[in-house]
Amino acid sequence: MLKKVTPILIITALTACSTPIDRRQANGNDEYTQAETMALLTIPESLKQPNYSKEYDIPPVGDKVDLNVIGKRLDIRPPLQVIAMAEGTHVEESSNNIKIIIESIDNNTDLKQEIFSVINGYLTKNSIAKRSDDFASGVIETDWIESKEVLETSWFGDDKAYLLRQRYRFDINVKPHGRTGDVTINLIEHEEYYDEDQQEVFLTGEDKRRYTIDMLNNTVAYMSIERERTIRAARVEQSLGIDIDLVEPGEGIESYWLAKADFNKTWERLRIVLPELGFDVVDMDTSKGLFYINLEESGGFWSSLWGEEKLSLQKGNYRLLLKTTDNKEETKILLHDVTDEPLKNEAIAEVYNRIAAQMREDRKVR
Repeated sequence: MLKKVTPILIITALTACSTPIDRRQANGNDEYTQAETMALLTIPESLKQPNYSKEYDIPPVGDKVDLNVIGKRLDIRPPLQVIAMAEGTHVEESSNNIKIIIESIDNNTDLKQEIFSVINGYLTKNSIAKRSDDFASGVIETDWIESKEVLETSWFGDDKAYLLRQRYRFDINVKPHGRTGDVTINLIEHEEYYDEDQQEVFLTGEDKRRYTIDMLNNTVAYMSIERERTIRAARVEQSLGIDIDLVEPGEGIESYWLAKADFNKTWERLRIVLPELGFDVVDMDTSKGLFYINLEESGGFWSSLWGEEKLSLQKGNYRLLLKTTDNKEETKILLHDVTDEPLKNEAIAEVYNRIAAQMREDRKVR
């Protein structure tokens, strides 16, 4: 088949292109690998031995050095660096592999599910099919990932291309407490073809390390984008106001406030609102849903904020208690005195008029 080409393409076609294998090898031949050690000069015993320079002595080879990695098998490219750029990640390297340590950034999110979602999202975005996906064992295996590079453009017939085919395995491990996990990647199959002919490729440990680092960096970069999106969404969510109702069950039954939000969001909003209303947060216990608060002054401070109406609430220490309800999107808020006794319903209603406005106010996203 005759192909239409431009002058620039003609010039390109006449220029020899190097293959990916050529690019990782030193230029020239590798005859140096056949060099033999020359014997020292034989000096008669009656003569003095000359001084030999140590400048060009080759140091002895270590026990862990692969003696097969010489000549064309020696990769001259600089090593790749692992870049843990996502929020809550860092690198842990050992002699056997490289791990990306991932810490949870949201207590409401299952870390293992998040890691699986990120990896699957990255594979889907890059049209990479999966061979297997086992959540229980924490393993994801890709199908063949193909990368083709045209090296020679022919005027007639097909172009000559270099094809790289690889398969990877992601191993995901999350600690029992669910706050920390790690991901490792292994290159499990590797093939290279030039003009449809499979090439004999000798992969060293450093070769495999380079490929897995590249895949690891791409995956972590995708996680960085996803976590930034999640953090931004959480900030927007936290900035939105929370509706709060006054619930008065009746005579002799404790009144309370009902926030239209889950426990965590209600808790975080109260941490902001309470100091704004003149309550000093002395201590707090998230596990018990308890704020220990102190009101420094009553009439003067509250009057300056809310007009001439004065509060009956006296200065002193109080306990603000949060309780979950059958509806996870609602949280009960109780106000007690320092002895953990409920306040009078009139006092609960008075404070409600002030706290509700602050809880409902939307805040700026930082």
